Amino acid sequence: MRIVCLDLEGVLVPEIWIEFAERTGIPELRRTTRDEPNYDTLMKYRLDILAKHNLGLPDIQAVIASMGPMAGARDFLDALRETYQVIILSDTFYEFAKPLMQQLGLPTLFCHSLEANAEGILVNYHLRMPDQKREAVQRFKELNFKVVAAGDSYNDTAMLGEAHGGILFHPPENVIREFPQYPVVRDYAGLRAEIDKAFARTA
Repeated sequence: MRIVCLDLEGVLVPEIWIEFAERTGIPELRRTTRDEPNYDTLMKYRLDILAKHNLGLPDIQAVIASMGPMAGARDFLDALRETYQVIILSDTFYEFAKPLMQQLGLPTLFCHSLEANAEGILVNYHLRMPDQKREAVQRFKELNFKVVAAGDSYNDTAMLGEAHGGILFHPPENVIREFPQYPVVRDYAGLRAEIDKAFARTA
């Protein structure tokens, strides 16, 4: 009765918005939850920039189609799923994530959705629910699961705090400074070791 909850971007796949910023030459789109803790503020900022540059969902999907998981991510995930139930809790969108999920062996993903107009321009985003990462962990605990969570950004810290054990994976220094209570790991071997230790403490 053990579940591992993992963030997606920055843990298993590269940051989609950063990749898109590099391909389009729009540095403002490099801003992520590592920089802006308020997700609504961040998404409105992104949609405004995309509209100004007349870029839409097909443009972003074309970039994502050429991306792949981070080196070692698939092997790490496959090995982890042999021992634990694994659920990806992400603030990405189903419209973005599908090709990457296929490359990761189709793990269970809880995330959000996007709304585009007839021309493919993104006009809105729809949260599955507010604070969905923490809420999901809380519900798993109510179902009598032990939960260990790992992520890299501000928007992961609520689920880390709600879980029986929380781990920061390759986070930026500003997140480390603000959340010193979580162990920090830099590679998949270290992450697996911390996950196993966290569950051992809950036994």
